[in-house]
Amino acid sequence: MSGISLDRDGAVAVIRFDRPDKLNALTLAMYDELGAAFAEVRDDDSLAVAILTGRGDRAFCVGADLTESIPALAEGRFDISEWDAAHQKHTTLFKPVIAAVNGLCLGGGFEIMLSTDIRIAADTAEFGLPESGVGVVPAGGTLTRLTRQIPYVWAMELMLEGARINATQAMRYGLLNQVVPSDDLLDAALERAHRLVSKSGTALATIKEAALRLRDLPQSQAFHSEALYGQKAFTSRDAREGLSAFAERRPPNFPSRYTTKPPSH
Repeated sequence: MSGISLDRDGAVAVIRFDRPDKLNALTLAMYDELGAAFAEVRDDDSLAVAILTGRGDRAFCVGADLTESIPALAEGRFDISEWDAAHQKHTTLFKPVIAAVNGLCLGGGFEIMLSTDIRIAADTAEFGLPESGVGVVPAGGTLTRLTRQIPYVWAMELMLEGARINATQAMRYGLLNQVVPSDDLLDAALERAHRLVSKSGTALATIKEAALRLRDLPQSQAFHSEALYGQKAFTSRDAREGLSAFAERRPPNFPSRYTTKPPSH
């Protein structure tokens, strides 16, 4: 990979937009690489959580490269659906993804942030969807996701006006979980990630899959499906281990967290 990098910190994958000299703007190749990085996390049983961040301190990601990616779309050379994997549309990555937003988070970068599960931002971060000012729209998941994630009027203000907001405003809008000093950002994200690693992988995956798949179902159908997800978790090996560990007053050794035989106790 060139514009996207993936490093490992134990069971945590740290995926970076890795083009700091261009504010981590996404080239065509980077969209493919980001989709491949998400797939690697999904398919590697030794990885439990992913952190998504940007290289450098100026930008998380300012979206599609206006000299390459946007012209390619405008000229009809390909359909935006080819970027679905990078935007995590129709995702089957049910491991938690944490966004660590360092600096500018604009356009497509904002859209990709919306695909993550937990979001931490540096106090210097700025957010915006400038698409309407150049005659395009945020169709990388935002037209669908944003009004589902935050109040309608704030979502519409962001999309229609295209104004930037700071981290404090983004927190107030409900876009973020936490704002920290810039120097503490990656440590804060890693702390959360490793906290998640200690949880049941089966439980985390079931929670995320259910949250994504049940939210648009009619309530009665969603309740039925929820019971099936619950039964899957309650009868899992992780549940048996977790309940045994609770009764024995010891930390659990969840089978989902071991690619080889778990330690004995």
